[in-house]
Amino acid sequence: MDTTPRLERSSSATRPGGVLARMWQASPALTAAGGLMIVAAAASVVGLVADPRTITGAPAWLKPLKFAVSTAVYSLTLAWIFTYLPDRPRVRRAVGWTTAIVFVVEVAIIDAQVLRGTTSHFNGATGLDRTLYFVMGAAILVQTIVSAAAAVALWRQRFTDRALGWALRFGMALTIIGAMTGPLMTRPTPEQLASLRAGGQMTIVGAHTVGGPDGGSGMPVTGWSREHGDLRVPHFLGLHALQALALVAVALRRWRRPESARVKAVLVGTASYAALFGLLLWQALRGQSLASPDATALASLGAWAVLTLGGVAAIAAGSPRQPHNGSTEVTA
Repeated sequence: MDTTPRLERSSSATRPGGVLARMWQASPALTAAGGLMIVAAAASVVGLVADPRTITGAPAWLKPLKFAVSTAVYSLTLAWIFTYLPDRPRVRRAVGWTTAIVFVVEVAIIDAQVLRGTTSHFNGATGLDRTLYFVMGAAILVQTIVSAAAAVALWRQRFTDRALGWALRFGMALTIIGAMTGPLMTRPTPEQLASLRAGGQMTIVGAHTVGGPDGGSGMPVTGWSREHGDLRVPHFLGLHALQALALVAVALRRWRRPESARVKAVLVGTASYAALFGLLLWQALRGQSLASPDATALASLGAWAVLTLGGVAAIAAGSPRQPHNGSTEVTA
Protein backbone atom coordinates (compact mmCIF):
# COMPACT_ATOMS: atom_id res chain seq x y z
CA MET A 1 0.00 0.00 0.00
CA ASP A 2 1.25 3.48 -0.87
CA THR A 3 1.34 5.47 2.37
CA THR A 4 3.19 8.45 0.96
CA PRO A 5 1.24 11.64 1.73
CA ARG A 6 -0.71 13.13 -1.13
CA LEU A 7 1.33 16.33 -0.87
CA GLU A 8 4.24 14.49 -2.45
CA ARG A 9 2.30 14.20 -5.72
CA SER A 10 0.31 17.43 -5.47
CA SER A 11 0.99 20.11 -8.04
CA SER A 12 1.19 22.65 -5.20
CA ALA A 13 3.88 20.68 -3.37
CA THR A 14 6.67 22.84 -4.75
CA ARG A 15 5.04 26.20 -4.03
CA PRO A 16 6.91 27.94 -1.15
CA GLY A 17 3.71 28.89 0.67
CA GLY A 18 2.30 25.41 0.34
CA VAL A 19 5.51 23.78 1.49
CA LEU A 20 5.72 26.01 4.56
CA ALA A 21 2.09 25.30 5.40
CA ARG A 22 2.70 21.56 5.26
CA MET A 23 5.88 21.92 7.30
CA TRP A 24 3.95 23.83 9.95
CA GLN A 25 1.26 21.17 9.97
CA ALA A 26 3.85 18.39 10.28
CA SER A 27 5.88 20.11 13.03
CA PRO A 28 5.00 23.60 14.30
CA ALA A 29 7.88 23.40 16.79
CA LEU A 30 10.56 22.78 14.16
CA THR A 31 9.16 25.32 11.73
CA ALA A 32 9.00 27.99 14.43
CA ALA A 33 12.49 27.09 15.66
CA GLY A 34 13.83 27.38 12.12
CA GLY A 35 12.32 30.83 11.77
CA LEU A 36 13.67 31.89 15.16
CA MET A 37 17.16 30.71 14.19
CA ILE A 38 16.98 32.80 11.01
CA VAL A 39 16.26 35.83 13.20
CA ALA A 40 19.17 34.85 15.47
CA ALA A 41 21.43 34.56 12.43
CA ALA A 42 20.44 38.05 11.30
CA ALA A 43 21.20 39.40 14.78
CA SER A 44 24.61 37.72 14.65
CA VAL A 45 25.35 39.43 11.33
CA VAL A 46 24.60 42.75 13.02
CA GLY A 47 26.94 41.71 15.82
CA LEU A 48 29.72 40.94 13.35
CA VAL A 49 29.42 44.43 11.93
CA ALA A 50 28.93 46.35 15.17
CA ASP A 51 31.05 44.37 17.66
CA PRO A 52 34.82 44.40 17.03
CA ARG A 53 35.65 41.90 19.78
CA THR A 54 37.35 38.58 19.10
CA ILE A 55 37.13 35.35 21.11
CA THR A 56 39.86 32.71 20.68
CA GLY A 57 41.13 34.61 17.66
CA ALA A 58 37.81 34.73 15.75
CA PRO A 59 35.17 37.47 15.50
CA ALA A 60 32.95 37.17 18.57
CA TRP A 61 29.69 36.74 16.64
CA LEU A 62 30.99 34.33 13.99
CA LYS A 63 30.25 31.21 16.05
CA PRO A 64 26.69 32.30 16.94
CA LEU A 65 26.09 32.99 13.24
CA LYS A 66 27.34 29.57 12.17
CA PHE A 67 25.28 27.75 14.79
CA ALA A 68 22.14 29.77 14.02
CA VAL A 69 22.41 29.03 10.29
CA SER A 70 23.19 25.36 10.88
CA THR A 71 20.31 24.82 13.30
CA ALA A 72 17.91 26.75 11.04
CA VAL A 73 18.78 24.54 8.09
CA TYR A 74 18.51 21.37 10.18
CA SER A 75 15.19 22.37 11.77
CA LEU A 76 13.51 23.32 8.51
CA THR A 77 14.86 20.26 6.72
CA LEU A 78 13.54 17.97 9.44
CA ALA A 79 10.15 19.71 9.34
CA TRP A 80 10.05 19.13 5.58
CA ILE A 81 10.98 15.47 6.04
CA PHE A 82 8.17 15.08 8.57
CA THR A 83 5.69 15.91 5.81
CA TYR A 84 6.58 12.45 4.47
CA LEU A 85 5.68 10.80 7.78
CA PRO A 86 1.93 11.46 8.02
CA ASP A 87 1.24 8.30 10.02
CA ARG A 88 3.85 8.99 12.71
CA PRO A 89 2.38 11.88 14.76
CA ARG A 90 3.98 10.78 18.04
CA VAL A 91 7.42 10.55 16.42
CA ARG A 92 6.97 13.97 14.86
CA ARG A 93 5.93 15.52 18.17
CA ALA A 94 8.66 13.87 20.26
CA VAL A 95 11.54 14.47 17.85
CA GLY A 96 10.25 17.87 16.71
CA TRP A 97 9.75 19.39 20.15
CA THR A 98 12.96 17.89 21.55
CA THR A 99 15.04 19.16 18.63
CA ALA A 100 13.44 22.61 18.69
CA ILE A 101 13.94 23.08 22.44
CA VAL A 102 17.52 21.81 22.35
CA PHE A 103 18.48 24.07 19.45
CA VAL A 104 16.94 27.16 21.04
CA VAL A 105 18.70 26.44 24.35
CA GLU A 106 22.04 25.79 22.66
CA VAL A 107 22.02 28.95 20.52
CA ALA A 108 20.78 30.99 23.50
CA ILE A 109 23.73 29.77 25.61
CA ILE A 110 26.22 30.47 22.81
CA ASP A 111 24.87 33.99 22.39
CA ALA A 112 24.82 34.59 26.15
CA GLN A 113 28.45 33.54 26.48
CA VAL A 114 29.44 35.88 23.67
CA LEU A 115 27.70 38.71 25.49
CA ARG A 116 29.77 37.76 28.55
CA GLY A 117 32.90 37.88 26.39
CA THR A 118 33.83 34.22 26.75
CA THR A 119 33.54 30.87 25.01
CA SER A 120 30.66 28.43 25.26
CA HIS A 121 32.22 25.10 24.30
CA PHE A 122 35.04 23.52 26.33
CA ASN A 123 34.74 26.28 28.95
CA GLY A 124 35.41 25.18 32.52
CA ALA A 125 36.73 28.46 33.89
CA THR A 126 33.92 29.07 36.40
CA GLY A 127 31.05 27.15 37.89
CA LEU A 128 28.60 28.92 35.59
CA ASP A 129 30.71 28.16 32.52
CA ARG A 130 30.95 24.48 33.45
CA THR A 131 27.20 24.29 34.06
CA LEU A 132 26.31 25.89 30.74
CA TYR A 133 28.76 23.64 28.89
CA PHE A 134 27.30 20.56 30.60
CA VAL A 135 23.74 21.64 29.73
CA MET A 136 24.69 22.06 26.08
CA GLY A 137 26.39 18.68 25.90
CA ALA A 138 23.60 16.84 27.69
CA ALA A 139 20.93 18.49 25.56
CA ILE A 140 22.62 17.59 22.28
CA LEU A 141 23.11 14.02 23.48
CA VAL A 142 19.38 13.74 24.21
CA GLN A 143 18.52 15.22 20.82
CA THR A 144 20.81 12.75 19.04
CA ILE A 145 19.29 9.78 20.83
CA VAL A 146 15.73 10.94 20.17
CA SER A 147 16.57 11.44 16.48
CA ALA A 148 16.95 7.68 16.19
CA ALA A 149 13.14 7.47 16.35
CA ALA A 150 12.91 9.56 13.17
CA ALA A 151 15.47 7.32 11.50
CA VAL A 152 13.46 4.22 12.37
CA ALA A 153 10.27 5.86 11.09
CA LEU A 154 11.94 6.71 7.78
CA TRP A 155 13.14 3.13 7.32
CA ARG A 156 9.58 1.90 7.89
CA GLN A 157 7.95 4.48 5.61
CA ARG A 158 7.19 3.66 1.98
CA PHE A 159 7.96 6.35 -0.61
CA THR A 160 6.55 6.92 -4.07
CA ASP A 161 9.89 8.51 -4.96
CA ARG A 162 12.19 5.60 -4.13
CA ALA A 163 15.37 7.63 -4.65
CA LEU A 164 14.23 10.26 -2.17
CA GLY A 165 13.23 7.57 0.29
CA TRP A 166 16.68 6.01 0.31
CA ALA A 167 18.33 9.43 0.50
CA LEU A 168 16.33 10.37 3.60
CA ARG A 169 16.92 7.02 5.30
CA PHE A 170 20.65 7.00 4.77
CA GLY A 171 20.91 10.75 5.28
CA MET A 172 19.36 10.58 8.74
CA ALA A 173 21.55 7.61 9.67
CA LEU A 174 24.73 9.44 8.59
CA THR A 175 23.61 12.60 10.39
CA ILE A 176 23.28 10.67 13.64
CA ILE A 177 26.72 9.12 13.09
CA GLY A 178 28.13 12.58 12.39
CA ALA A 179 26.62 13.91 15.62
CA MET A 180 28.31 11.08 17.52
CA THR A 181 31.74 12.50 16.61
CA GLY A 182 31.02 15.35 19.03
CA PRO A 183 32.30 13.45 22.09
CA LEU A 184 35.71 13.19 20.39
CA MET A 185 36.03 16.93 21.01
CA THR A 186 34.87 16.88 24.63
CA ARG A 187 37.62 14.59 25.91
CA PRO A 188 40.35 16.37 27.89
CA THR A 189 43.59 16.60 25.95
CA PRO A 190 46.83 15.11 27.34
CA GLU A 191 48.05 18.62 28.14
CA GLN A 192 44.87 19.42 30.06
CA LEU A 193 45.11 16.18 32.04
CA ALA A 194 48.78 16.84 32.80
CA SER A 195 47.89 20.30 34.11
CA LEU A 196 45.19 18.80 36.32
CA ARG A 197 47.56 16.17 37.72
CA ALA A 198 50.06 18.92 38.50
CA GLY A 199 47.47 20.61 40.71
CA GLY A 200 46.26 23.18 38.21
CA GLN A 201 42.67 23.99 37.31
CA MET A 202 41.22 22.66 34.07
CA THR A 203 39.75 25.88 32.69
CA ILE A 204 39.40 24.35 29.21
CA VAL A 205 37.95 20.84 28.84
CA GLY A 206 38.41 19.27 25.43
CA ALA A 207 39.35 20.75 22.06
CA HIS A 208 38.40 20.56 18.41
CA THR A 209 41.98 20.97 17.20
CA VAL A 210 44.23 17.90 16.95
CA GLY A 211 47.97 18.48 17.13
CA GLY A 212 47.80 22.03 18.43
CA PRO A 213 45.80 24.40 20.63
CA ASP A 214 42.44 25.84 19.65
CA GLY A 215 42.38 29.40 18.42
CA GLY A 216 45.15 29.38 15.81
CA SER A 217 44.96 30.55 12.21
CA GLY A 218 41.61 29.59 10.73
CA MET A 219 40.09 29.24 7.28
CA PRO A 220 37.73 31.98 6.08
CA VAL A 221 34.11 31.80 7.32
CA THR A 222 34.40 28.33 8.88
CA GLY A 223 37.37 29.10 11.13
CA TRP A 224 38.67 25.54 10.66
CA SER A 225 42.35 25.26 11.50
CA ARG A 226 44.84 25.97 8.73
CA GLU A 227 47.71 24.38 10.64
CA HIS A 228 46.39 21.28 12.41
CA GLY A 229 43.67 18.67 12.29
CA ASP A 230 40.19 19.95 13.10
CA LEU A 231 37.41 17.62 14.20
CA ARG A 232 34.81 20.23 13.29
CA VAL A 233 35.34 19.37 9.61
CA PRO A 234 34.01 15.77 9.67
CA HIS A 235 31.50 16.75 12.38
CA PHE A 236 30.01 19.39 10.07
CA LEU A 237 29.98 17.07 7.06
CA GLY A 238 28.30 14.29 9.00
CA LEU A 239 25.67 16.55 10.58
CA HIS A 240 24.52 17.79 7.18
CA ALA A 241 24.37 14.46 5.37
CA LEU A 242 20.58 14.67 5.61
CA GLN A 243 20.43 17.89 3.60
CA ALA A 244 23.12 16.87 1.11
CA LEU A 245 21.61 13.50 0.17
CA ALA A 246 18.09 14.95 0.02
CA LEU A 247 19.33 17.60 -2.42
CA VAL A 248 20.97 14.89 -4.53
CA ALA A 249 17.70 12.94 -4.71
CA VAL A 250 15.66 16.03 -5.60
CA ALA A 251 18.19 17.06 -8.27
CA LEU A 252 18.08 13.56 -9.78
CA ARG A 253 14.39 14.03 -10.58
CA ARG A 254 15.57 16.01 -13.60
CA TRP A 255 17.91 13.22 -14.71
CA ARG A 256 16.30 11.47 -17.66
CA ARG A 257 17.04 7.98 -16.49
CA PRO A 258 14.78 5.20 -15.14
CA GLU A 259 13.91 5.32 -11.47
CA SER A 260 16.12 2.31 -10.84
CA ALA A 261 19.10 4.32 -12.13
CA ARG A 262 18.25 7.24 -9.84
CA VAL A 263 18.07 4.87 -6.88
CA LYS A 264 21.49 3.46 -7.77
CA ALA A 265 22.86 7.00 -8.08
CA VAL A 266 21.57 7.84 -4.60
CA LEU A 267 23.23 4.69 -3.23
CA VAL A 268 26.51 5.65 -4.90
CA GLY A 269 26.14 9.16 -3.49
CA THR A 270 25.52 7.74 -0.02
CA ALA A 271 28.59 5.51 -0.19
CA SER A 272 30.66 8.43 -1.51
CA TYR A 273 29.45 10.78 1.25
CA ALA A 274 30.12 8.20 3.95
CA ALA A 275 33.60 7.56 2.53
CA LEU A 276 34.40 11.29 2.44
CA PHE A 277 33.21 11.63 6.02
CA GLY A 278 35.51 8.78 7.05
CA LEU A 279 38.47 10.23 5.14
CA LEU A 280 38.07 13.69 6.71
CA LEU A 281 37.70 12.17 10.18
CA TRP A 282 40.86 10.12 9.61
CA GLN A 283 42.71 13.20 8.34
CA ALA A 284 41.64 15.28 11.36
CA LEU A 285 42.65 12.57 13.85
CA ARG A 286 46.07 12.45 12.18
CA GLY A 287 46.47 16.15 13.01
CA GLN A 288 46.33 17.35 9.41
CA SER A 289 44.56 20.49 8.31
CA LEU A 290 42.04 20.33 5.49
CA ALA A 291 44.06 23.13 3.90
CA SER A 292 47.36 21.20 3.86
CA PRO A 293 46.84 17.46 3.32
CA ASP A 294 49.89 15.24 2.87
CA ALA A 295 50.53 12.89 -0.07
CA THR A 296 48.65 10.02 1.57
CA ALA A 297 45.55 12.13 2.18
CA LEU A 298 45.66 13.54 -1.35
CA ALA A 299 45.96 10.06 -2.83
CA SER A 300 43.03 8.87 -0.73
CA LEU A 301 40.88 11.82 -1.78
CA GLY A 302 41.87 11.25 -5.39
CA ALA A 303 40.83 7.60 -5.19
CA TRP A 304 37.54 8.66 -3.59
CA ALA A 305 36.82 11.11 -6.42
CA VAL A 306 37.70 8.58 -9.14
CA LEU A 307 35.53 5.86 -7.61
CA THR A 308 32.62 8.25 -7.16
CA LEU A 309 32.78 9.52 -10.74
CA GLY A 310 33.29 6.00 -12.03
CA GLY A 311 30.22 4.76 -10.19
CA VAL A 312 28.02 7.55 -11.56
CA ALA A 313 29.40 7.06 -15.08
CA ALA A 314 28.71 3.32 -14.94
CA ILE A 315 25.10 3.96 -13.92
CA ALA A 316 24.64 6.51 -16.71
CA ALA A 317 26.17 4.20 -19.31
CA GLY A 318 24.08 1.23 -18.23
CA SER A 319 20.68 2.95 -18.22
CA PRO A 320 18.76 4.26 -21.23
CA ARG A 321 17.62 7.86 -21.51
CA GLN A 322 13.90 8.33 -21.37
CA PRO A 323 11.39 11.17 -21.85
CA HIS A 324 11.12 13.54 -18.91
CA ASN A 325 8.55 12.41 -16.30
CA GLY A 326 8.39 9.07 -17.97
CA SER A 327 9.34 7.01 -14.93
CA THR A 328 6.82 4.77 -13.26
CA GLU A 329 5.91 5.23 -9.61
CA VAL A 330 7.06 2.38 -7.43
CA THR A 331 7.10 2.33 -3.64
CA ALA A 332 10.05 1.26 -1.56
